Amino acid sequence: MTPVDVTRGDSPVILGLPHTGTHVPDDIMAQLNPLGRTLADTDWHIHQLYDGLLPGVTTVRATFHRYVIDANRDPSGQSLYPGQNTTGLVPLTDFEGEEIWNSPPDAAEISLRRDTWHTPYHAALAAEVVRVHARHGVAILYDCHSIRGNIPFLFDGTLPDFNIGTNDGLTCAPEIAAATSNICTQAQGYTAVTNGRFKGGWTTRHYGRPTDGVHAIQMELAQSAYLTDECAPWAYDTPKSDRLRVHLREILTTLAQLAPSLGGTR
Repeated sequence: MTPVDVTRGDSPVILGLPHTGTHVPDDIMAQLNPLGRTLADTDWHIHQLYDGLLPGVTTVRATFHRYVIDANRDPSGQSLYPGQNTTGLVPLTDFEGEEIWNSPPDAAEISLRRDTWHTPYHAALAAEVVRVHARHGVAILYDCHSIRGNIPFLFDGTLPDFNIGTNDGLTCAPEIAAATSNICTQAQGYTAVTNGRFKGGWTTRHYGRPTDGVHAIQMELAQSAYLTDECAPWAYDTPKSDRLRVHLREILTTLAQLAPSLGGTR
């Protein structure tokens, strides 16, 4: 299986999908313990949730599971949230802090996985950023994520439905952050926060260079907003999802419409 699937479009918006993949090579699956093999920390059905929302959007989707290697972590292994519980480049625990490996990978294996999976994903994503920027004079990378709403190991309380991350305003123009926040906060029946527990992962922080015309924003959705339950079998709830997709479509459409005002062309 190839590490990444790319669908090219002519919009100024790129969707990054680093955590929807569920592929685990047999040799790596054999190293996981029974808990790890449940792949519970997947961003379940996110590719389905965003499918068809914006005509001409480019998508870059990792096919591999984050337990193989996390495509949204610094390849050096440096923590994005120093002093807080988190998971690393190759997670040693799940989001509950429980061990997921019978035999954890050593440094040599992590390096091999980085070269085999992480590097090709970001090479593809970087190439699409360059292509879209060349076409429009601007590129807007919208990084798509989801997570269970209650995970005491990672955060207190219940996560809002919409969690917008811009690394405290560093990764995109303020117009992008404001437009996204306004749509989310005005969405009836939903809750939202900007730069709360999740301020944007390595993808957002690495690619977001507003002064160069490359803008990046992360959206972390609470899975309760579109799944039947936040537990196995992680069923996609069509009525819930259809309601949520209305707001996600508005976000992506608005971002595409903002592109010319950010110095881009159409």
